[in-house]
Amino acid sequence: MAIIKRKVVLGIPQEMLLEPILYTINQQYDIKVNLYDSRINDEEGCMRVELEGEEKQIEEGLDWAMARGIRVETIS
Repeated sequence: MAIIKRKVVLGIPQEMLLEPILYTINQQYDIKVNLYDSRINDEEGCMRVELEGEEKQIEEGLDWAMARGIRVETIS
């Protein structure tokens, strides 16, 4: 499989703010994560990241995030 890069914005709900989201994506799905920007307050968080890995693994990692209420938006 080919390695791809995908830039996304992760919108994190309040109940997930203390969870190790990027660590979990990295460890469970073998995806390299590069954090570009983040804004977090008491109510929500927003992170711009670049994910690098096999397309299937990236999709599975993003599916995991969305199943936990994290909004995922692909950016260019």
